[in-house]
Amino acid sequence: MGRLKVKGKAGAAKNYTTRSAAVKKLQCSLADFRRLCILKGIFPREPRNKKKANKGSSAPASFYYTKDIAYLAHEPILKKLREHKAFAKKISRALGRGEWDSAKSLEENKPHYRLDHIIKERYPTFIDAVRDIDDALCMVFLFSSLPSNSRLPPELVENCARLSKEWQLFVMHHRALRKVFLSIKGVYYQAEVMDQQVTWLVPYQFTQSVPSDVDIRVMLTFLELYQTLLSFVFFKLYSDAGLVYPPPLDAVKDEGGAGINAFNLQDSSRSAPTQQVKTVSIDGRQISVKDVKQTIKAISANSDADTADVEMPGTQEDQPEAEEEFMFHQSSTDTGSNASLPTLQALSALPQTLTTNLFAPYTFFLSRETSRSIFEFVIRSFGGRIGWPASSGAGSPFDESDPSITHVIIDRPVVKKEETPAQRELRLQRKFVQPQWVIDCINAGKVLIEERYLQGQTLPPHLSPFGEYEGAYNPVNTIEVKDTADMSEQATDSEEDDAMEANDDVADAVAIEDPAALRAAELAAEAAGVDYGTFEAKVKDATKRQGKRVSATEDDAEGDMNKMMMSNKQKKLYEKMKYSQRKKETERTTLEDRKKELLLSKPGQAPPMSAPPRLLHTHLRPLPQLVPSLVLPYAFLQII
Repeated sequence: MGRLKVKGKAGAAKNYTTRSAAVKKLQCSLADFRRLCILKGIFPREPRNKKKANKGSSAPASFYYTKDIAYLAHEPILKKLREHKAFAKKISRALGRGEWDSAKSLEENKPHYRLDHIIKERYPTFIDAVRDIDDALCMVFLFSSLPSNSRLPPELVENCARLSKEWQLFVMHHRALRKVFLSIKGVYYQAEVMDQQVTWLVPYQFTQSVPSDVDIRVMLTFLELYQTLLSFVFFKLYSDAGLVYPPPLDAVKDEGGAGINAFNLQDSSRSAPTQQVKTVSIDGRQISVKDVKQTIKAISANSDADTADVEMPGTQEDQPEAEEEFMFHQSSTDTGSNASLPTLQALSALPQTLTTNLFAPYTFFLSRETSRSIFEFVIRSFGGRIGWPASSGAGSPFDESDPSITHVIIDRPVVKKEETPAQRELRLQRKFVQPQWVIDCINAGKVLIEERYLQGQTLPPHLSPFGEYEGAYNPVNTIEVKDTADMSEQATDSEEDDAMEANDDVADAVAIEDPAALRAAELAAEAAGVDYGTFEAKVKDATKRQGKRVSATEDDAEGDMNKMMMSNKQKKLYEKMKYSQRKKETERTTLEDRKKELLLSKPGQAPPMSAPPRLLHTHLRPLPQLVPSLVLPYAFLQII
């Protein structure tokens, strides 16, 4: 006889547990449970049958894997949270009784926990950590721009600002920046670190405020984990690069608003402290630890020489080993291949690409209305020199009168003013460009012509370098509206009716594929005053539309046949995909029609080059995770 199955003890009821049952099992508060789930990366699950998972109850509930809850039961942080709860009760009791010495002793022995072991568990390799620092960088840059208040202590904001500057300093030092995009949400950056694409978002330097309806405690829990993760990653990156971490901070420059320039990069080999050799005086003779080690080595070498049958030559341990070079040997099977394989030494000896030294020949000066934090980081990441006025902060390497300045980044209209001959000559030697020129040069990978970006010029569209979906609207592409414009100028009211009738005849002739009908439509168009070139264009358009209708009909028929074999879940997913495709197509068609209307309304003039509103937040792959607003991942929203 088989084992009897008890209801609620097997299947989904055993694999899933509710949040209230998990809190009861762990014997902690709901706030501590949320913190544990965020730190350990445990989030709610969606069972296939909620009623079975909830043991027959249809009440709404959040479910977790039972194994995840058992995994949390052995977490060391849970023990520290319980100790902190007991500490809070003890110190409250001591303060209530007026026992100040006891309260001071309790405060000095306050329990603390560390997240080092969690970082090692969640990121077993360094590449995994680098691949996952996108959200951490976005969160740190966001909190570095927030004002401190009762919920955000100043130390937390200062630490986030320090971490953000350390990251920018490393990217500038290694020329790792690759793409930049100015959007209405902030500035998107993408750097290449350890062959990994790291994308983060930096909000603009405006006055920020924390909404009152946001649970800042949940955000601070995420920030606590991200700060520890970034500290580990930055230490590894700086150490591998031979730099001291954390980089020393010049307090005087920092108080003067120097920003990134307040940090000094130092070589770890130069700043390593010298080891003091301990010496001992024996019979008036100074003997060091090094002498003792050499004597022991000599004794062991003599003992080995006495006992060995054959004397082996001793190795010189003080001399560093020469790195073995790769030697190419001819293959016995493939005698025709003589190409040598690249080695790590050969790859490291290759010169850097031109993109990383894009602005090396140029010297820039920032006008006071431009953002120094953005363009100092961007220009220095590509090898350029940059200066700024004293009103933008201290630490500028040169002033505005420096003759080596080649470009002035300015974002104000042209104003005519009196100037001396020396000032005029200095102005003619420089290029006064708008800030978008710098970003577009980086995304294009080359130095663009400055004429389209000069001061006072209408700027071209600023497109996202992160890639759009296929078939998206591109404002740079030209739209053929010449034939339509000619027809609108030449046709009268009576001729428009004839032209419309001729169009209908052409469409009908193409649809039924009748040469006689097509000839009749040609004669009708000639009688209406339509030239032969326009008629041929109509035939081509009608043929193309007919082909699209046929293919669409075939696709619809095939799609209907495929939908018959789908499950309900697959049908819903398929309908969502088709809906999104139709929405994108409608959006692209609307923008193209709008551009055609602008071209027709102003014949002979180019359309306005300012980017449409949607280009300011072009679809990015990491966009949902990189929004600089107080938004949590969907999975963790279910915890609250």
